[in-house]
Amino acid sequence: MKHIGPVQAVVTAAEYDREPTAAELDAIEQEMPVITAEVDLLDAQIITLDRTPSELDERRIRRARNRVLAARRSLANRADALSEVIA
Repeated sequence: MKHIGPVQAVVTAAEYDREPTAAELDAIEQEMPVITAEVDLLDAQIITLDRTPSELDERRIRRARNRVLAARRSLANRADALSEVIA
C-alpha cells in the first residue's frame, strides 16, 4: 500500500502559528484581574441556572458583580494614568 501525503506546503497563514509577543502577554497580564472576576461572576450565575436563587446565591452574584466593576475601574484608571504619563 502506498502512502499518500501532501505535496504542497501548508496553506494556512504563518502569522496565526506564532507565539504571543511580549506586548500581548503584558496586556493579558494587566487584564487578568478583570478576566478572573468575570469568570467568578459567570460561575456564580451558572450555579443558579437550574434553581431559584437563594439569598446566599444573590449575595454571591452581587459580590461577584462588584468585583468585576472594581477590577474594570482599576484597569481603566491604570490605562488613564498611563496615557497621562505618555502625553
